[in-house]
Amino acid sequence: MNQENYNIYNGELAEGCKLCMKGAKLVLFISGICNRTCYYCPLSTNRKGSKKSWANERPVQNTQDIINEAKRMRALGAGITGGDPDITFDKTLLYIRTLKETFSNFHIHMYTSNPLNMQMLKQLKDSGLDELRYHVVSTDVWKSIKKSKALGIDTGIELPVIPHDENQLEILINKAISLNVNFINLNELEFSHTNCDELLKRDFEIDERGSAVIGSYNTGFNLLKKYQKNIHFCTSRYKDSVQLKNRLLRIAKNTVKKYEEITKYGLLIKGVIIPNHQTMLPSLRKNLIKNYSIPADLICINESKNRIETTQEIACFLSDTNSENLKCFLIEEYPTYDALETEVIPL
Repeated sequence: MNQENYNIYNGELAEGCKLCMKGAKLVLFISGICNRTCYYCPLSTNRKGSKKSWANERPVQNTQDIINEAKRMRALGAGITGGDPDITFDKTLLYIRTLKETFSNFHIHMYTSNPLNMQMLKQLKDSGLDELRYHVVSTDVWKSIKKSKALGIDTGIELPVIPHDENQLEILINKAISLNVNFINLNELEFSHTNCDELLKRDFEIDERGSAVIGSYNTGFNLLKKYQKNIHFCTSRYKDSVQLKNRLLRIAKNTVKKYEEITKYGLLIKGVIIPNHQTMLPSLRKNLIKNYSIPADLICINESKNRIETTQEIACFLSDTNSENLKCFLIEEYPTYDALETEVIPL
């Protein structure tokens, strides 16, 4: 059994998992449309049932948005998820072809919970899909798994680890092994804002260290001790402390501006300047550069947030002088497209 940074597995990891570990996979959310009603579904309310697509945190209006986001993080591959991507099948095929035609050596895996017929599987294969991950919620997917294996698509199953449900999970794992799947992925069950009520109804409890369901880790760990195949237990702590952090670091290092600093968690820290009165930002920036000899590349206008951004040191200095009647802040934010702010410190 291999244990590394809360990541636990036997045998060989799926190629998609290897790239996720590096933070090198673009998360391509096709839509929130799904024909299943899994009580543990963690999808947010703004995505569940939505026809919209997202590339990481970027809303997708066209295929160029996907290309731009992949370039923004220097992605080596993409994970196609939802909802169920096969429900909006033409869009899924288009996005796969676009990525494969744009980038070389680009690995794409896709999630589904539905049985796919041979025609659909051939179209996915021809479009360039490398890896197919079945969420087994009913027995109707096993024939589809056989077919995708026969076509040469790397095929595996992905299961949530329901606490104390080892017997049922073993039945599914044994069936997958009998079909000689390429990999088996187990996911530690987690609380989210949208599944919380359903999990509490079933008397699940949240781990005080994070969002994991108590008992899911022990159940998953026990299963790994029983099997020596290519089986991977993706823990909640691994997703947060390694997978997400590496993706943020990858984006940050590729997009950081001269006046920003990257934290060890992949967030960005900068200074922010907002005028107290209605001053045009271009003229304010010009005056600050002139009056305080600030290098032009260390003070820039963020039009989308209607503010001036600069280094922490310059923001602190301008706050101390207070001669320009400015509001100054230190900001910590995600390097993602939505630039979610995690901390705002007035100076």
